[in-house]
Amino acid sequence: MWLLILVVWLVIWAGGTYWYLFGKPSPFSLESVRPPAPREFDQKKRDKVIKQGFSVDKVPQNLDVIVIGSGIGGLSAAATLAKAGKKVLVLEQHDQAGGCCHTYVEKGFEFDVGLHYIGQVHENSLLRIAFDQITEGQLEFQELQPHVDTVQIGSGDERREYKIFTGKHEMKARLIEQFPNETEAIEKFFKIMKLSAKKTHYLATMKLIPQWVSLLLLKSGIADLFSPVFRLSGTPATDFVDTLTKNKDLQVIFSYFFYGVPPKESSILINALLIHHYKRGAYYPKGGASEIAFHIIRTIQKYGGSCLVRAPVSQIMVDEKGAAYGVKVKKGQDEVEVHAPVVVSNCGVFTTFQKLLPPEIRVRHDIQERLSMMKHGRGSMLIFSGFDGTAEDLGLVSTNFWLFKDNNMDKSMEDFFALSKEEAPDNIPMMFITVPSAKDPEANIRHPGKSCMTILTMVKYEWFEEWKDTTVRKRGDDYYNYKMRFAKNLFDWACTVFPKVKDKLVFQDVATPLTNMHYLGAQRGAMYSAEHNVERFYAEAVARNRSSTPVKNLYISGQDVFSCGIAGALHGGLLCASTVLDQIVYINLLFLKKKLKRKKARELAQLAKKKL
Repeated sequence: MWLLILVVWLVIWAGGTYWYLFGKPSPFSLESVRPPAPREFDQKKRDKVIKQGFSVDKVPQNLDVIVIGSGIGGLSAAATLAKAGKKVLVLEQHDQAGGCCHTYVEKGFEFDVGLHYIGQVHENSLLRIAFDQITEGQLEFQELQPHVDTVQIGSGDERREYKIFTGKHEMKARLIEQFPNETEAIEKFFKIMKLSAKKTHYLATMKLIPQWVSLLLLKSGIADLFSPVFRLSGTPATDFVDTLTKNKDLQVIFSYFFYGVPPKESSILINALLIHHYKRGAYYPKGGASEIAFHIIRTIQKYGGSCLVRAPVSQIMVDEKGAAYGVKVKKGQDEVEVHAPVVVSNCGVFTTFQKLLPPEIRVRHDIQERLSMMKHGRGSMLIFSGFDGTAEDLGLVSTNFWLFKDNNMDKSMEDFFALSKEEAPDNIPMMFITVPSAKDPEANIRHPGKSCMTILTMVKYEWFEEWKDTTVRKRGDDYYNYKMRFAKNLFDWACTVFPKVKDKLVFQDVATPLTNMHYLGAQRGAMYSAEHNVERFYAEAVARNRSSTPVKNLYISGQDVFSCGIAGALHGGLLCASTVLDQIVYINLLFLKKKLKRKKARELAQLAKKKL
């Protein structure tokens, strides 16, 4: 009798598991992807998509989901939910959708704000398939030159320069050429890169299965039997690379993607993933970064949803049973209520829990406990510079430059962030240079004879905090003069790399943490959202930090769900959609990947037959 009951229970369990994993209709299909239409250059037509202002009459009826924030995390979640049959409304506080994917034009120059290049979008990659699905094949990528990054360490006669190349085999081979005595260290690091790339989905799975199961697997040590990735995620980068090499320049190479966290406080898994991300090539959206939002929003609209801008959400409404049921949107001096049974926040855990929830919900123990898992990220400063002249005239290239005054990243970052407000502008230890006009093949069509450059570095919010209550573009001379001290030093440093631009500068704009707060809604100006410190990537912390929240029907999307950057935020959106739908959409993407591989194999076989 008991054996029969056990067999029946196992059959029911197996059937239920199979239905959960494979029994639900997929939101994705090969048929939804169509050849790219001609690029839309008419700005008025583009504005109707990415700059459609909020009004009550534009809110779709019978909403299923409200998404707060139109960054890539919010848009990818929204598009996936829309394709799954949900009617979705995306609300954006800025006057243009896209978050860090938006571009802006000033004085005839077009600048990207947060997308500088992206990897892992080669043919039939999982990320490329995801982009194809949420844009229905309309987003095109330009592959950049194999020499993707240059890392400069030191200054003057002491400056050393290292070139980073893409390529499945070339990346490692070119690095060994530059560090011939460090072959073993490089080989070991690339093994970690490969392991991280192949097994990171184990960490993502911990966010999708029931939390008690995840914690049981981790606390019991069973998870570690499957893969060392759970241990690696919580290993500080400096501790790990110290075991590989004592060459400080090579240690910089292993951690050169700075995102506000020194290597001693960052995860070796994340640092390895960032480098691996470009192993199969670096890409840039044809038509500029704003193409991403433009095409994803059109997908949302196709399925009955909408994306409305100038729609600052002032509160997430929670009923007496503790469930979210909509939001309040500021419209002039009034507040408009918009209702939906599901609310997704793409504006970060701090803004969501500390500002948007009602006061009585914010103070709850479970909310405070969730907040305690995160720290505020470092602020970002960006210098946008416009020049008269083409890339060829000015010697500009698509290669990005990462500049470091010193090869001890831990000490230089620690010393910099310990400086006073007055000392900081004259002691910047590192910066990043990107030239979007040299990456997009259509940039010269939209803005002929002009070039633009973006410079990025990390700064402390506290250095700018005294002006936090002032109005954008009206912060006064002291603020302007202070930020321009940073800008001058950064631009002068950039001119050592591109000397021809110095006399061709005709426009310059500077974004501080306060700018990022105003336009991007970035808490304390942190474009990478909550700090990506190693504690955040301890396996148990990863399992606890998921899209679901202590508030029923409220979900988190974007960078705070998994990791930073465009790809990290997009995966945050897919994880969020999976949670809302109670369906692992990655399985649907993997099925498409297999179909596309078989299709490609057939095409190659047919081509081979023709040649014979």
